[in-house]
Amino acid sequence: MSDAKQFLTEHNDLTRRFFLRCGVTLAAGTAVAANANAADTPAELAPVLEKLESYFTTQDKFGDVSRGRPVPHTLPLAKKKEVGLTRETWSLDIISDPDNPATLGKQFTKKDNTAIDFAALVKLGEKHAVRFAKVMTCLNIGCPLGMGIWEGVPLRTLVWLTQPRENLRRVFYYGYHNDDPKQIFRSSLPVGRILEDPDNVPPVIACYKLNGEWLTPERGAPVRIVVPEHYGYKSVKWLTHVVLSNLYHANDTYGTQNNDVDSPMKTFAATIHVPNEAKADTPIPITGYAQSGISGLSKVQVWVSPAGKGWDKDDPYFTTAPWTNATILPLPKKLGGDLPGGAIPKDTMGFDATGKPAEWPMRLAKAHWAALLPGLPAGEYTLRCRTIDVKGAAQPMPRPFKKSGRCDIEATKFTVAG
Repeated sequence: MSDAKQFLTEHNDLTRRFFLRCGVTLAAGTAVAANANAADTPAELAPVLEKLESYFTTQDKFGDVSRGRPVPHTLPLAKKKEVGLTRETWSLDIISDPDNPATLGKQFTKKDNTAIDFAALVKLGEKHAVRFAKVMTCLNIGCPLGMGIWEGVPLRTLVWLTQPRENLRRVFYYGYHNDDPKQIFRSSLPVGRILEDPDNVPPVIACYKLNGEWLTPERGAPVRIVVPEHYGYKSVKWLTHVVLSNLYHANDTYGTQNNDVDSPMKTFAATIHVPNEAKADTPIPITGYAQSGISGLSKVQVWVSPAGKGWDKDDPYFTTAPWTNATILPLPKKLGGDLPGGAIPKDTMGFDATGKPAEWPMRLAKAHWAALLPGLPAGEYTLRCRTIDVKGAAQPMPRPFKKSGRCDIEATKFTVAG
């Protein structure tokens, strides 16, 4: 047996024995208390658990990858009012595609003063509004932008207002683009996805609230699209137009930029806390987050190897490495995100009346995880983490391609000092 394989085998055995000695069962889904004072939390983990980011993200803490020159949310207030980027001045055109027309009984346009205004949208929300938890992620960035509870009117409610009759196959939509056709950022969905939801997936919405508060301009106010199972490019900000089309294929802006526009969110894990330098023979606490994509999340696993050690080129995804299960943390009592009353809003999809998730981890959301590595000899090491989805596929499978979303196995280097 090679030195590297012998180390890996011994380390795997040591890790399992260490976790048992600490009384920590690291089967995925096992609850480690988010409260660092809980009796069943190993003392070494308590300080890093206290420093975890909040579960929900306040609007001002979301990552931002907005497009536009200038970015529309930076426009002066007077200009926002002029172009309809305030709640008082916003309106939405819902029209048939002039190039590939759908047969509609009615259209809504600013030109003939029939466009849907904000008050009308909110009025529809009194009967039809839904809210759900979703992590917002960019297709081409390997970390979530933020986690929130999104609220709005199902897009199908607006589509049915047009009395569609036939030749409706695709719905595309876009937002304010500085009155410059070259800046239009457009996304699309098959009409079937808008009219009907897959099992346990919320509807596509015209969204106007995040975490119980009106959207801020940075988050796409007054109204944006939110597509629960997709990356952020489908959730267009500053919505102004919904176009009903007989087009048979996607016409997303991202499609022309060599991205896979039909690939939903992936499941993957990454680290939050890994010490740059640890003490020899001393337990090492680590934490991270996992994004639960359309394929769900059943496990988070970690693996430590000596830095610089090679790996079988025929196993690029480390499927035969001695991975060890980490602990997926439960939904914390302190949720963050400036939720009204600090609680899950009533009738949020996926939660019961007490604010408890119907399933954990929640699909299309994030979860935190933690592990306590055993003490290691002095040296340089690489920590890797990965997810296993509900069907048993290990990250980065089943869709390892970057054009359909980032999900590379993260490698984090750290030092153990003698």
